[in-house]
Amino acid sequence: MADDDVELYARTYTTLLRSRNDVRVQAFVPAHTRMGSSLHALADTPLPDAGAFIYAMQRLPECIAQVERVVLGQEGDQFRAVLGDQVDKWSRVEAPARRRAWRWDGNQTLTVHVSSPSDLDDVLPCLVAYQSEWNKLHTALHVHQRNQHVAVILSSTHHDNGESIALSLHELRKVLQVEADDWDRLSSILGSGLVPWLNLVAKSEKDVTVRLLGGFDIAYTRLVRRWWNPIGEVLSERGIEGRPLYFVSSNLHAIVNLLSGYVKRRHHTLREFMDQTSSAANGQSELAQLRSLRGHSNAENILYYASRLWHRADRDPKIREVRRLEEASRGITQVDATGGFDVGAQVIELNRIEPEDLDPRLSRFASVLGRSDAVVLNVDYALGLASYHIVREVATVTPDLRAIYAVGKAATLNAAVGDVMLSEMVFDEHSRNTYAFPNAFTAVGLAPFLERGSALDNQTAVTVRGTFLQNFASLERYYRDRHTVVEMEAGPILSAVFEATRPHRHPTGERVYFRELPFDFGIIHYASDTPYTQARTLGSRGLSVEGVDATYASALAVVTRILSVEAQRLGVSIDPTCQPRL
Repeated sequence: MADDDVELYARTYTTLLRSRNDVRVQAFVPAHTRMGSSLHALADTPLPDAGAFIYAMQRLPECIAQVERVVLGQEGDQFRAVLGDQVDKWSRVEAPARRRAWRWDGNQTLTVHVSSPSDLDDVLPCLVAYQSEWNKLHTALHVHQRNQHVAVILSSTHHDNGESIALSLHELRKVLQVEADDWDRLSSILGSGLVPWLNLVAKSEKDVTVRLLGGFDIAYTRLVRRWWNPIGEVLSERGIEGRPLYFVSSNLHAIVNLLSGYVKRRHHTLREFMDQTSSAANGQSELAQLRSLRGHSNAENILYYASRLWHRADRDPKIREVRRLEEASRGITQVDATGGFDVGAQVIELNRIEPEDLDPRLSRFASVLGRSDAVVLNVDYALGLASYHIVREVATVTPDLRAIYAVGKAATLNAAVGDVMLSEMVFDEHSRNTYAFPNAFTAVGLAPFLERGSALDNQTAVTVRGTFLQNFASLERYYRDRHTVVEMEAGPILSAVFEATRPHRHPTGERVYFRELPFDFGIIHYASDTPYTQARTLGSRGLSVEGVDATYASALAVVTRILSVEAQRLGVSIDPTCQPRL
């Protein structure tokens, strides 16, 4: 029944979106509610589900509060045909916790590029959850409009910030029946805009419409080809086409921080930033957490995270350009995302990395760098089925593919936030295949880089269609079947690996065993979410500082693996007591 309800929901929005006209989001609400999403547990009650609301809010642009129409499409021509050429001049907007190409007309219409069906499985439930929870708060504010504190908030102006407002906001939380932690998180997200936002909620219910343009499989293929073109141009311009290539799907900060020396060269500046930034500054709570980790976490990891906050605090484009030029001089070329495929990339030439720039935990590999002709292609991890298209394209155009590695966040059913999980079996909800494979990474090899969490290997993962598209019944069934890692990319990646190593397309509903592969392969997940405990979901808080240890332990494991494989290929001796199993 659990799977049936999820399938019914997905079928509801995919079939309704075949319409050539706009469809009201309200049409999806019954199926959404019936599904009983574990991420939206209070969907069928009048009580606010602030965790689900915040989760959806963080994955939609801030302007969604004003938007009444969302148009989804794959390619620019589709948007121009329906909305006119002026759509190209609309403002680019971003969602805090999800990379997509959004454009807003400054009024009531928002466009978003979808790069795979997984984007539909993500955007639509977020819109439904956002609208549902908005309307719950709207109703509650009207029911209690005669309450003294509600009246104060609804009669305030944008500039009111006195003690009476602060007191009323405190009491309003109780009136709306929102948990204190969730209210604090909401207040932190909205900042000084909280009161105007509450007035906007009180003013009217949400009744958003959506429309999908296209949605054809062949267009996804065109998108990933366009995504690859500038990467191919960089390889050609640098004269490094055909070199051994290690493909990594992770993020765009960790590996570069380990290799470029950018943070190391600014350690004094970053320490001063951490010590001298006032408590009133943006990101101060994260800085306070970083300060508290001194002596309890790796010093390099702390500085790496501090650099992120430093760049966030100083948005001078000159600083970012300096970083880009420094990295380019060391063989690290940034390739920005293009078109509707919002996945950035980095081309890293190992023989141009300066040995003195290496993170101290990688210094034993200094002798490998100058002798290696290998290239690392590191991409910002893609959501769900987009990862299938990317890995398949990379495998298609790369003549000497040496490895495919993936690092990403996941929910855990048995571990704690910040732990690192290594799976050797994955059930994929998309293909219904179960994939078994030798994971290049082990707990023994990764544990030395972890100072706070645990490294857990011999795990079994399940690739789900979307974060909202799971319920407690399905999670319970997966856990009974000893699946402990819930994520969105491993299955599609393994389907692409199948097609890169077999003479036909991936099957459906079968068991697939990869006993030997022509390239090295490994997947690492770090726990960001424990869905059995709703207070520990990403809706109620971000991973932020809590995940820095796991993030860099994972990145160190990947770089260590690459350099170890290269050392073996080149016949370079590395201290065997420090070398992971190959």
